[in-house]
Formats: sequence, C-alpha cells, structure tokens
Amino acid sequence: MEATVGEQLIEDSNQVVAPPNGGASELLDVGQEGEMEEFLGPQAQYNEEEEERKYYRRKRLGVIKNVAASSFGAMIVYSVYMGLLQMQLTLHYDMTYREVKYSNLGLEDIDRKMLMGINVTPIIGLLYTPVLIRFLGIKWMMFLASGIYALFVSTNYWERYYTLVPSAVAIGVAIVPFWASLGSYITRMAQQYYEYANYKEEHVQEQRKLPKGACYSYIITFQSIFFVIFNLSFVFAEFPMRLVLHEYLHENSHVLCNVKTCGAAIKGIIPGFNSTVLRNLPRSMLLIEVESILMGFAFLAMIIFLLLCGPAYRPTEEIDLRSIGWGNIFQLPFKHLRDYRLRLLCPFFIYSGLEMLFIISGFSLSYGVCILGIKTLWLLILVYGLSCSVFSLLSLSLLRLPRWVCLMGGAAVHGVLLVVLLAMTVKPNSPEYLGPLLVIMVLWGLGSALNKTGVSTVVGLLYAEEKERLDFVYTIYHWWQAIAIFVVYLWSQMPMRAKLSILLATLLLACCCYWVMERRVAQKVKPRMPRIPRPRHKVKGYRYLEEDNSDESDSEGSEEDDDEDEEERTEEDERVVEEMVAGDREEGGRDARAEGADSPGARRRGAEGRGAHAEDDGREI
Repeated sequence: MEATVGEQLIEDSNQVVAPPNGGASELLDVGQEGEMEEFLGPQAQYNEEEEERKYYRRKRLGVIKNVAASSFGAMIVYSVYMGLLQMQLTLHYDMTYREVKYSNLGLEDIDRKMLMGINVTPIIGLLYTPVLIRFLGIKWMMFLASGIYALFVSTNYWERYYTLVPSAVAIGVAIVPFWASLGSYITRMAQQYYEYANYKEEHVQEQRKLPKGACYSYIITFQSIFFVIFNLSFVFAEFPMRLVLHEYLHENSHVLCNVKTCGAAIKGIIPGFNSTVLRNLPRSMLLIEVESILMGFAFLAMIIFLLLCGPAYRPTEEIDLRSIGWGNIFQLPFKHLRDYRLRLLCPFFIYSGLEMLFIISGFSLSYGVCILGIKTLWLLILVYGLSCSVFSLLSLSLLRLPRWVCLMGGAAVHGVLLVVLLAMTVKPNSPEYLGPLLVIMVLWGLGSALNKTGVSTVVGLLYAEEKERLDFVYTIYHWWQAIAIFVVYLWSQMPMRAKLSILLATLLLACCCYWVMERRVAQKVKPRMPRIPRPRHKVKGYRYLEEDNSDESDSEGSEEDDDEDEEERTEEDERVVEEMVAGDREEGGRDARAEGADSPGARRRGAEGRGAHAEDDGREI
C-alpha cells in the first residue's frame, strides 16, 4: 500500500502543470476563430442580387453619360468650327481688310484652296476610315478628330498659306471618320444599355447576338438626344458673328447697292454684292481674344471626349475587331454595298448632305442676305438651329409609329418648300420678307431634323444586332454625304433654279428608293451581307486570302454556316478536353515514374539498359 502511494506521488510530480491562464488563452483562440469564420463566411446584411442590381444601374447611368458627353463634345466642336469659319470668310471677303491687313498675301486664293481642301478631301474617306477606326478605336478616333478641328482653330493665329490650307485638308480627312465614329458610338451605346438593362438574360450573359428588335427603342431615343444637342451648334456658331462682327458691318443700302434681283432668278451666290462689307476694321487684339476663346472651347471638347466618353467595346471585343485582318477591314466597306438596303438608302444619304449645305450656304445667302442684308444672317441661322434642335424630338414618335414616318414626313415638308422656292423671286433690300423667310427657316429645320435623325435612326435599326458592322455602314453613310458636300462645292456658280431642281429630283429619287427598300424588307427579302471573318489572333500572313474571307455572303447558306460554326465550336471544345485529359495522364505518368525511380528494380533495369547501349556502341566501333 505504501509503495503504491509512493508510485502515485512520483507520477504526479512528473506531470507538467498548465499555467494559470491556460483556460483563458484557449477561450481567446476559440473566440478569434469564431470572429474569423464570421468575417469570411456569408454576411447576413449582404444581398448579392441587390448589389448586382446597383452595379448595372451604375453601368446604365454611365451609358447615358457617354451619350450626353459625345453629343456635347460634337456640338462644341462644330460650334467652334462653323463660327470661326463664318467669321473668317466674312473678314477675308472684305477688300479693305485684305488690302490693309495682308496686302499682297492673296487671301482670296487661300480661301478658295482652303474650301477645296475641306470639301474635296472627304471623297477618299472610304479608303481609310474603317482602318483608322479599327486601329484607334471609336473613342480615340473622336478624340483625334476633335484635335484636328482644334488645330484648324490654332492656325488662325497666323493666317498664311502654309498654315490654313494644310489644316483645312486635315479637316477634310477627319470629317468622315469623325461622323462615322459618332454614329457608331451612339448606336453602340444603345446596344450596351440594352445589355445592362437585361443583364439576367441568357443571351446577354453568354455575349451572343442580340434578338431582333431588342434595342430599337434605345437606338431611337439616343439618336434623338444626340441630334437635339448637336443641332444647337448652329445657334452657338452665330455668337462670334453677332457679338463681335455685327457692329462693324455696313448697312443694306451699301452692301446691296448693285444687286438687281434675289431668289430663284439669280445665278451664282449673290451677283453684284459689294466687295466691302465692313464699315471699319476690328482690332487685331479683339480677333485674337475671340480666337483664344474658341481655342479654349476646342480644348474643352477634346477633354470631354477623352475623360467623359467611355469605350464603345470591351477590350477583348476591340482585339477581335482588329484581328480579322487589315485587308478585310479595307475591303468590307465596299462589299457592304452588296446589301440592297444600303444601296437603296444612298439617295437619302446624298440628299441629307445636299439639303443641309444648301440651307447654310445657298438659301441663307441667295435669299436671306440678298433680301434682308448681311446683318440678319445670324438670325436666320439661329432660327434654323433652334428649329432643328426642337423638332429632333419628333423622331421619338418612331417608338409608336413605323420608321418610314420620320423620313417621309421630312421629305414632304422639303418637297413643298422646294416648289415654293422655285417660284420665289424678290427684289433686294425688302425687310417686309423677314417673316416669310423665318417661317421657311423654321419649316426647313423641321424637315432637316426629321431627315437627319430619321436616316441615322434607320441605319441603326437595320443593323441593330450587327455590332461588328456599325463602323462600316456608318462610313458608307457619311461618305455619301461627303460626295454631296463636294457636289455643293462644285455647283456654287450654277443658276439657283438648277440647284433647286437637283435637290427636288434627288429627293424624289430618295423617296422612291426608300419605298422599294421598305417593300423588300416587308417581303423578307434577305440582304446579301459580306461575311465577317473570324478573329485570328496569330499572324498568318495575308489572312484575307484564307478560307474565312469576306467574299462569302452571310445570306448564301447562312444556316449551313451556323451549323458549321456550331460543329467547329463543339470539335474545338472536345479537342481542348482531350488535351486536358492527356495532359493530366502525362503528369500522372511522370509522377508515377518519379515515385518508382528509386526502387531496386528500376535501378537494375537502368543499369542493364546502359550496359546494352555500351555493347551496341562497341560493335559499331
């Protein structure tokens, strides 16, 4: 018994006694583990669906911000450009200004070549516009084009041949890419808004092609917003003329003293118009201040495009757009003219360019200035700009009405006005015609708003689901407008009735072609569109000469193409799975071989193999 008690005492003395605060430490560890699990585990206050909804709401607000920023940026750019150009041409027209300021510099010749650069250069825009847009991206193309307009403003600080003419040619180069980028950007924003508004849809999550008609309402709304804002550029462009040059202009009795008739009976712009329109010359410092203000707004437009406009495509989408091959990108605008819808819309494209330049440089001078005097020019253009801006909202009626209503309504208004203008011959310096001319300006603005908004909207609706084709179709649209600009430049010395007849004939042809197009679309005649080659991310030389080129039309065997695409995707998936399984097996085999490499049998087989190789080498020797 005593031995047993002794052994127990020895065992108790060998045991390690826990510290007094051991229980508290264990409790602390348990508490920390509980807090960690609570932190890393699912949060009771976190609602994943609510956070996702807030995220896509921010995305939709970002799209609206992009539309507003691009609209205001374009409006500022053209306000500065048109305001400066009008003030510059008015000053350079005055003979006293030319002789006193620049003597033998030859401003008239500089102005002619400058206008030639602006109006003739866009003819070749179809050759380089898609390549530039795909290379730079839509956002950066808009930014670069706005920088070229700012360059034109800066050259007016030093008016010389080697500054004005190159900058005018640069503007001619940038016109088609700028407008093609704007049209593509607005339509693309409508597609993005639909994707963010319907983010739970399966086709949106898998980034598949949008259903037909899914984003029509957004395209109509965004195009209306753009033209409501942009058309205000005609209003702001008149500020330099009204606030700076207005008090320096001569009265009507002086500038119109040699003019015999106005309106439809004249030939040229204003025959007999006085070559001196300024009572006294504006100070050079005043002109420098005005140009500095305009330069500041030009830089503001650049900053808006740079900072406030988001990208039109995801980075991976932009890579895919570039990866179809530069040869294909160059060819595809020409191949899209196979589409009967674009071919039949071409007369409307041309008319939209003709009518806008006619009202600015034809009607406003041959009717407005000739009848009312040069001091009322700003009022006519301002009324036209306000009318265009307000009536652009009428295109929202396409949300409820057929799409032909907008274009046909504008064509009807312009048709009636052209007939009236053909019969309108007035004596010069007749201020009682101010009211009728303002009414004509308002109605022409109504027709222009319906026409320009309608054409852009129709192009967007026809290609609403084809986001990889937007830059091509809008390039074609604005290239035909550039052709119209060139025609207006050529016809400046033609009789007014000939100009009006060309406008009326083009309008009637455009209406007939549009009716044929809508009839074919209603009959579900499938358009022949070139196939967009699949992106090739590895350089393989001339990719546009491979099997996947753009010479094949989507309309020819499109179902077979879809089946082939599906089969290719399935085969690609199976191939990837097989490669992954083979890779796993190979890794497993390597691991097994590595594990068995140190076994006696493996060492013995290795030694035997080395011996056999040595014998073979000896025989060869």
